[in-house]
Parts: sequence; C-alpha cells; structure tokens
Amino acid sequence: MKIKTLLLAAFVFLLLISCKTKTEKENFNQDHLIYATIWYQNSPEMKALYYQGFNIAGERLKQFSKLKTAKPKAVVVDIDETMLNNVPFQAQEIIDNREFSSEFWNEWSQLARAEATPGAIEFSKLCDSLGIPIFYISNRKVSEFDATLRNLDSLGFAFAKPEFLILRDNESSKKARREKVLENYEIVLLVGDNLNDFSEVFEDRSESWGTPTVEKFKKEFGNRYIVLPNPMYGDWEKNIYPKRGMLPAQQDSARRSVLKGFK
Repeated sequence: MKIKTLLLAAFVFLLLISCKTKTEKENFNQDHLIYATIWYQNSPEMKALYYQGFNIAGERLKQFSKLKTAKPKAVVVDIDETMLNNVPFQAQEIIDNREFSSEFWNEWSQLARAEATPGAIEFSKLCDSLGIPIFYISNRKVSEFDATLRNLDSLGFAFAKPEFLILRDNESSKKARREKVLENYEIVLLVGDNLNDFSEVFEDRSESWGTPTVEKFKKEFGNRYIVLPNPMYGDWEKNIYPKRGMLPAQQDSARRSVLKGFK
C-alpha cells in the first residue's frame, strides 16, 4: 500500500511539473519586441538615420581616400541590420510567438530575400568608385555563406564576391577576422549596428553596459566608426538577462528591473 501511495504521489508530481512547463511555454510571447520592430519596419525616422549614417560614411571615406597609407585602404561592414534588413524575420517571430532559434533563422537566411538597408547599396558603389574594397564581416555562420553571397549579389552590392565575405566559424568575436584583413589592408572605416562590429574593446560590457568604453572612444563615432540603429537586438541585451534559460516571467521582470523612472 505504501509503495502504491509513493507511486501515485510521484505521478501527481510529474503531472504538475508537466503542466507547469506547458503553462510557462504558453505564456511565452515576444510582445516586448513589437514597438521596436514596428519602428524599424515602418518609420521614416529609421530610413532617415540610415541615410544619415551612410551619408556621413561616404563623406568620411572621400576624405580618407586622399590620405597616404602604407597598405591599400579597405572598409569593413557588418551585414545584418547594417547592409541587409532582416525585419521580416523579427516580425515573423512575433507573429508566431516564437523564440529565436538557429533553425528558424537559417530558414529565413537561406531564402536570400533580405532587402538592402537605406543607402547601403549606394555606399558600396561609392567605395567601388574610390577603389576601396568592402569586407563584409558577419556573425552569420559559414553554412550560410552561399545564401548570403547570393542575397548581396542579387541586390547589386559592390564586392559581393567570395573573397570579400567573411562569416563566423567558431568564435563570435570579430577581432581575428579584422586582423586577417589588416594583414593586407588598412581599415579606414567601419560600419555596423553593434559596438562589437568596430573593435574588441567594446566586447566587455560588465561596467555600466560598456558606457565607459564608449566615452573613451567617443571621437571615433562619426569619424572611423559609423553606428546604425537597431533597437531590436544586440549585445546590449546581455546586461538585461543575468543567465540563460530564464522563464518568460523572469525575463519580463529582468527587463523591468533595468528601467529608471523619475520617482
């Protein structure tokens, strides 16, 4: 009788755990991304900021092109939310109430249907006219190489060739890949939507979200570093969530905890 009671208790416990897990999954939503995604997909301010960024990049590049350098000049750009617009992927995650997954991202990237961000193609052609190559350094996986190249080429980007596309193999840091470019070129300009696109010094965000480092290098922004807007995701998110695998309610609490009101 005692054994039956224990077995029944164990069954009820497992059933409760199963129901709890199911409820937690059902409670998951991507509502916190809606406003940022709508802004990115529809607002003219988004377009204006990209045009502004690439206009500044173009003017700076024209100036840099006149300087004498020991090695040929080169430009380094990120791809996602820098040259290519992946907002349909972000929107689909919200519509489907789906967490990010490599599988779903791969489904999107293999379509090679991302549109160019405003001003990106024109900037690439300006680089070409000045004889300064662009290296596309992205944290897309090497397995996405063909689809990414096809996407860039179909839109008419300059330097959409295998030798100018450098994707992620193992580590997410772009330091080693930038250093590879530096073996033969002098990088005069970098364009991206995430601070890690510019230098490894921004990778440590343990102190005040990395703000002190931005203050230290503030003269580089608008000069060698051109930052483009991306309110949807980025390495800044790591300061919100202290650990992986947080439940939806915990994630919501974490987001609210970093807000600073006036009271």
